[in-house]
Amino acid sequence: MSRAGGEPGAADEARRALRAARDRAAPASPAAPVRPARRRPVVPAAVPPELHRTFAPDPPAGSPPRALPRELRAAGRQSGAPGRPRRAADPAAPHSWWGRAWLTALEERALDPARLRRGKEYAAAGRVDTVSVAPGRLLAYVHGSRPRPYRALIRLRTLDTAEWDDFLDAAAAAPAHLAALLDGELPAALAQEGPLLPGPGELRAECNCPDDGLPCKHAAALCYRAAAILDADPFALLLLRGRGERDLLDELTRRGTALRTEQDPGEDAFPGVPAREVLSGPAPGPLPAPLPPPASPGHPPAYPAVEGGPDPFALDQLASEAAARAHAWLRTGEDPLAGLGLWQDAVRLAAARPGSGLTGAGRALYVSLAEAAGRTPGDLARAVAAWRQGGPGGLAVLEEEPWDPPAGRFDRARPVLRAAGHPVFRPWHNRLSHPSGTLQLRLGREGLWYAYESEAGEEDWWPRGTADADPVTALTAE
Repeated sequence: MSRAGGEPGAADEARRALRAARDRAAPASPAAPVRPARRRPVVPAAVPPELHRTFAPDPPAGSPPRALPRELRAAGRQSGAPGRPRRAADPAAPHSWWGRAWLTALEERALDPARLRRGKEYAAAGRVDTVSVAPGRLLAYVHGSRPRPYRALIRLRTLDTAEWDDFLDAAAAAPAHLAALLDGELPAALAQEGPLLPGPGELRAECNCPDDGLPCKHAAALCYRAAAILDADPFALLLLRGRGERDLLDELTRRGTALRTEQDPGEDAFPGVPAREVLSGPAPGPLPAPLPPPASPGHPPAYPAVEGGPDPFALDQLASEAAARAHAWLRTGEDPLAGLGLWQDAVRLAAARPGSGLTGAGRALYVSLAEAAGRTPGDLARAVAAWRQGGPGGLAVLEEEPWDPPAGRFDRARPVLRAAGHPVFRPWHNRLSHPSGTLQLRLGREGLWYAYESEAGEEDWWPRGTADADPVTALTAE
């Protein structure tokens, strides 16, 4: 603290002297190495999902190919429109002319061939992590010599509206161009309609590594990996220039349809006829013979699962049932479900669904059907077992009261069972019961035998197996 006259006090002088002595006694610290300033890539703004794709890293060169998941093998691709073939990605030697043109744009402006060579080695060694492609940018983390990977970013100008119009008009005017795109090809004539491929100096590289090279080896590795991606999927190049695959295909379809309409408007599909001509003309001839019914009912489309919407599996079942019913009606002229009441139809619908319906995904269907019919889910489950055993006849056997069958088939059943090695069954009305109380045979009015089972002493009979005219076969059927 200074005195009022402005001269330094004793305490101030002592502190300064102590500080100077401490500085002289401290060892000189080595000068920190001077490192070039890092380039800080701009964080890209969020993009809609349809304008963003990712490509998994390739395994190192020479390693066995990765096994794709089953759903990707079935689709034959990793993303984009289904069914389009994909080439094997090779960053060192792209097969397509546009893949080679991409590398030409990189190599013509590179200042250091050694960095390019290192970048190619990095790409071939599988050091480029998942590549993110969005309009105007390629982004990936590249594993270098340090444990933490570097963030590499390649920027490319997106096409403006006029340039896209030129490209889309040219593609829509030639169906072969659209077919080539769908086959994973980029026609050279189509690429000339707009600056799709980068020219010299258009690829702008950024990386957070300390290397000042343009590009550094990490950005070069990303460029070589990008060449392999574009080589396998030219739609990635179109996305990089600003348009997603689905948007492009929809726009090409719209423009192609409009172009064909302008070139050949055609005639009205149903030209009008004045009523006077119809009424004053001759009597129309007989109607043509009806078309034959199809060989089998069709299959419904796949219904999407929408939050708050109906169960897509239930919709599929109803549509399939309606198609089968209509097909049978066309072939026979009779409704196969005529005479079924609400309960019988509910049992039929539930029986068409796999499983017992008491647990799992089918429980909701069983609960709703049982409530609609005024029954319990347990009643419905037992009735479904009877329906699967013998259709409407099996359900009737389950629910009807015991009745006395005429002599003949019923009387012959016990000797047949005894000859097959079974014990003597006890008869009661139209039923034959095993002495253990666990098995039972019921004779239906149409002459078929229906097997039932229960826990001993509980008399809780459930249908089992399938109905048959032979009591031994019905008893042993599973």
